Amino acid sequence: MTGCIVGWAHSKFGRHDDRDIESLIVEVAQGALADAGVSGADIDAVYLGTMNGGFVKQEFPASLAFQADAGLRFKPATRVENACATGSAAIHMGLNTIAAGKGRLILVVGVEKMTERSGAEINDLLLRASYRKEEDQIEGGFAGIFGQIAQKYFQKYGDQSDALARIAAKNHKNGVANPLAQMRRDLGYEFCRTISDKNPLVAGPLKRTDCSLVSDGAAAVVLADMQTALAMRKAVVFRAAEQVNDFLPMSRRDILAFEGPALAWKKALAAARLGLLDLDLVETHDCFTIAELIEYEAMGLTAPGEGSRAILEGWTEKDGKLPINPSGGLKAKGHPVGATGVSMHVLASMQVTGQAGEMQIPGASLAGVMNMGGAAVANFVSILEPLRS
Repeated sequence: MTGCIVGWAHSKFGRHDDRDIESLIVEVAQGALADAGVSGADIDAVYLGTMNGGFVKQEFPASLAFQADAGLRFKPATRVENACATGSAAIHMGLNTIAAGKGRLILVVGVEKMTERSGAEINDLLLRASYRKEEDQIEGGFAGIFGQIAQKYFQKYGDQSDALARIAAKNHKNGVANPLAQMRRDLGYEFCRTISDKNPLVAGPLKRTDCSLVSDGAAAVVLADMQTALAMRKAVVFRAAEQVNDFLPMSRRDILAFEGPALAWKKALAAARLGLLDLDLVETHDCFTIAELIEYEAMGLTAPGEGSRAILEGWTEKDGKLPINPSGGLKAKGHPVGATGVSMHVLASMQVTGQAGEMQIPGASLAGVMNMGGAAVANFVSILEPLRS
């Protein structure tokens, strides 16, 4: 790939009652332009990722980025949507524009404001990322879908409650070091493992601590072609960027195999000419702890059915052989759907440039990102490294 990330910005994720999507877009768009040292007039195209689908009344939001800098006016601006992988899809649109020679500098913004709706409304809106003909009546919304996946996994491979609690505890512990995270509390393994009034069962074997957070937030990056990036003060190159989509109905595939994520990882590692353990860290899509567990297997860290080894033996801790979600992941950081993929790329870029603060993995220079839309339907894997060591 010839595209590079040359600037970024990231709002704090959480519940922002006093913010609308316009203010979130403007905050991160201005921040990313300033971080890259460019103006709106320098940008050749804008891609804005948001799922929306009814979270807010404001549709048609791409040109709201122009509020950040009047120099963006009259530039092509396009809204992108791909469920929970919307942010990565928007980045891919930017990379494709660069690869086609249609632009040198691209602004990509991911944003979502989810908290204006009630819990029941949010569950229904998120189900729009499922195959409603067959999956519409699953109780509990997307938590219900992943609750079913967890039940099937437990039936096939045995009770994995210990592993799921360890994943939740790991990510909450990591989130303490992330100033951008929605929840910065080390909940501990015992709390995550135990059913209680504060940690009730939500769907199937999944407890509240197994589920990512409803969030508001935004993140942005400026992309540049290689030649332009070489003149920038910092640049992170895409060693690989792969997209693999699968059937939407879960009934048409083995939902425990995560074949789409597995193929995306296989293609990305091959394109980068790397093995998985050459990476220094991975930011992966832990919308639910069972998703992170199966993703260990999809990325090739363990054999199918053995994902629990990776967490129970400490492989994915910050000091393990492949740190997973040192940011706290969606579990602690939050999951404003359209912003998530851009956020993951920002946090990975911070790591490989040594700018991750207390989250920093010492000496990190290669980072993987896996962003998933729906139940393993839209799957994006990126491998990032600094353009200059």
